[in-house]
Amino acid sequence: MTASSIRIAVAGAGVVGRFVAKDLMSRGHDVVVIEQNTELIEDLSAEYGFNWVAGDACELHTLDEAVLSSCEFAIAATGDDEDNLVISLLAKQEFAVPRVMARVNHPDNEWMFTESWGVDLSVSTPHLLTSLVEEAVSVGDLVRLLKFEQGKIALFETRLADGSPASGKKVQDLRIPPDCTLVAVVRDRHVLTPRDETGLEAGDEVLAVAALEAERDLRAALTGEE
Repeated sequence: MTASSIRIAVAGAGVVGRFVAKDLMSRGHDVVVIEQNTELIEDLSAEYGFNWVAGDACELHTLDEAVLSSCEFAIAATGDDEDNLVISLLAKQEFAVPRVMARVNHPDNEWMFTESWGVDLSVSTPHLLTSLVEEAVSVGDLVRLLKFEQGKIALFETRLADGSPASGKKVQDLRIPPDCTLVAVVRDRHVLTPRDETGLEAGDEVLAVAALEAERDLRAALTGEE
């Protein structure tokens, strides 16, 4: 393991879970995978050199066997939203895992994946795909790409249109709301770090991190929409 490696538990060895686990292992992290389907574990053991724990991740004794208390990060990646919520709650309340991420399978359930269920970060693939499509085709609209901190903070993106109030201005002259910061400007496939003197142009892709309550003011500053 590298000096910056951490111990991570992944619940669910489906396509999503095992891909995430394999990718994290390739980055030098110590990964334990929890899966209740013993036949699946046997089929995958030769190909994936995970530290396996066979059992139901919704059961305390299984999480205890995985030594979840030693993990700095837990990922509930099963194909069942109810299971992912239970796993997240147990990881946070019973084993005090500092960071818990959960997969949202059905978009209508996303509202439940909050800190009250132990979830620090939720990922809804359908919503993420929608955001990426909007980002690819939209000009002049503010698109919410990802949410953080139990949905209270988000990463926003917009491509400045010709009539944008930000076009032709320096960053220091923009009316950027509190709880918001510009994190990158992409121009001609080059990434620029926004500074006070950085000038913005039509066609620039601007990325910002902001609290959700600042979204309206951010939209007004970058797109002119109220």
